Amino acid sequence: MTRETITLTKQEQQRAHVLSKVQEGTLTASAAASLMSLSVRHVRRLLAEVRAQGPAALAHGNRGCVSHRRLSDAVRTQVVTLARTTYAGINDHQLTELLREREALIVSRPSVQRLLREAGIGSPRTRRPPRHRRRRERMPQAGLLIQMDGSHHPWLEDRGPRLVLLAAIDDATGELLGGIFREEEDSHGYLLLLRQLITRYGVPAAIYTDRHGIFHRDPRTPLTVAEELEGRLESTQVGRAMQELGLKWIPANSPQAKGRVERLFGTLQDRLVVELRLAGAQTGAQAQRVFNRFRRRFNARFAHAPADATPAWRPAPPDLEQVCCFKHERKVQHDNTVQLQGRWLQLRPGPNGRSYAGLRVTVRAHLNGTLAVVYRGQPLAVRTLSHAPRRATASHSATTAQPAAAAPAPRTPTVPSSTHPWRRMIQDDIYRQRLLQR
Repeated sequence: MTRETITLTKQEQQRAHVLSKVQEGTLTASAAASLMSLSVRHVRRLLAEVRAQGPAALAHGNRGCVSHRRLSDAVRTQVVTLARTTYAGINDHQLTELLREREALIVSRPSVQRLLREAGIGSPRTRRPPRHRRRRERMPQAGLLIQMDGSHHPWLEDRGPRLVLLAAIDDATGELLGGIFREEEDSHGYLLLLRQLITRYGVPAAIYTDRHGIFHRDPRTPLTVAEELEGRLESTQVGRAMQELGLKWIPANSPQAKGRVERLFGTLQDRLVVELRLAGAQTGAQAQRVFNRFRRRFNARFAHAPADATPAWRPAPPDLEQVCCFKHERKVQHDNTVQLQGRWLQLRPGPNGRSYAGLRVTVRAHLNGTLAVVYRGQPLAVRTLSHAPRRATASHSATTAQPAAAAPAPRTPTVPSSTHPWRRMIQDDIYRQRLLQR
């Protein structure tokens, strides 16, 4: 018996991975069908074929057949020979044009590139030498680059709790764009800061931060099954908001790389602490009011004009509140309710009394504490429940005087007919197992 190696496509590898989870018992057939966008019956058929033939059963039947559009061996040999002799040292694009104009060989550029790489002929273009490193100059326009970070410091000294100051500074002007005092460095605070500076100035072109887990997922984090199928990590809430705003996120490899904001915190830890002490601030709200007054004086003292007076800020989007928020995917329950962090929302009937049970919706948690449910970009009418919805139970309170409900009639089991598809599937499985036992 001959054995051949079969390379599975990305979709086939994903299906093999999910089916292996089903065989191990860590995933149900219905969950696997939802992940692969297949029916449960088709998942069971694939499981039967994988058990009988292995993962190779997932490959298409035409795998390994020669394409009718494949270049002939004579043309392939001619292209490689010309690339080594007459047209040696020519890049792939120009070689494709010369073969069409001078040799009457109509071959696409990807085909030429593939033939040359298979023959061991590399590209004549070499990598550029490393550039000379020097001190980075400021950006020429305001709004091109924003540096953002958080500073853990006893801002209130011994008068109040230990706070974290989240601040943003413009790279071109050195202007302190905004700041938020928080009890800890969290995503909610950075979304507040992002909304604050966009409301005041507009949307910047790029944001320069450290590699905090608030801005991106650690590549060493284990992937979920859904992320394994997508082949990428799911973005964080702050990272998702920056993507929706069209912001380019630039991570710093060291504190010295974002020296502008680091030096800002050095100045604030010297001057702002004195301002908070003189104002007698003892809470986060009081410290925030002192900072708002201090920011105007700070910018008048330290900010300077950019090299180019034309600002690079983009207009703030009209749906800024829907971007700077927390978004969570949820599945609507059978009673048309969704749950987020212990809060329950009751979805009202849709057009013509339609139900949303079983659908995937997006629950938005706005920064002011309100919740909204969105389906396919359209907000749904919801009602906040004061408590979790009660499920039907068999026990009743002894204090209620309601009459006992009549016992339901026993159900008669339904016996499938001999021609039912389930019986044929079971018979096929038994037949395959007998063949394997022979």
